[in-house]
Amino acid sequence: EYDYQKFYDYKNVYISSNVKIGQNVSISPFCYIGQNSFIADNVTIMSNCFIGDNSYIGQNSKIYPNVSIMSDSQIGQNVIIQSNTVIGSDGYGYIQTEGNNHYKIPQIGNVILEDKVEIGSNVSIDRATIGSTIIKQGTKIDNMVHIAHNVSIGERSLIVAQTGIAGSSKIGDDTVIAGQSGIAGHLNIGNQSLIMGRSGVTKSFPAKSKLSGFPARDHKADFKEKALIKKIPDLIKEIENLKVQLANKN
Repeated sequence: EYDYQKFYDYKNVYISSNVKIGQNVSISPFCYIGQNSFIADNVTIMSNCFIGDNSYIGQNSKIYPNVSIMSDSQIGQNVIIQSNTVIGSDGYGYIQTEGNNHYKIPQIGNVILEDKVEIGSNVSIDRATIGSTIIKQGTKIDNMVHIAHNVSIGERSLIVAQTGIAGSSKIGDDTVIAGQSGIAGHLNIGNQSLIMGRSGVTKSFPAKSKLSGFPARDHKADFKEKALIKKIPDLIKEIENLKVQLANKN
């Protein structure tokens, strides 16, 4: 049993039973730490944060204000989570029955953020239906990104703002997904791929793919197509001129 009054000056912080807290931990006012959680050495948790039951926060991690880390979440070492982000919210899973009623599927998995992961503000990372939603070591996620249930993102990847990744998709190592892109569910994107901004990915692609457009395809092919589209007005004018010339000959 920890004597919090003796070892920690945590004013207006609620610490549940069986919580273990390491050395040199800073917890600001109005935070909640759930049962059986472990907060490792040198962790900083700023004001108004919620840490659910059975959660683990690794050494040297920093949690900014108003972050919710729901139950059973595993946060590695040297992780940064910016304000207003939710880790471990329920996945979007429902069964539709007769009469268009929607019944919620229990989401009993968790979220794992490995070491050196950084999460921007207003990000939502859903817990797995079963198993784990995993963000692997060194990956950096920008603001306003949604990661759905059972997604796996590889090591050292970059996910830029306003991207959405649907359930059970797997993103490889060293991959970049530029802003406002969408990845459909149950897809595999290979290592070292580059997905250009505002792409809509509807099928799986191998390693080192460079994709753009909607539906996303090889960037060179997409670029050529867009270049041709720009020529359509001139082609229409040429066709109209040819019609006039043919009419005059007749």
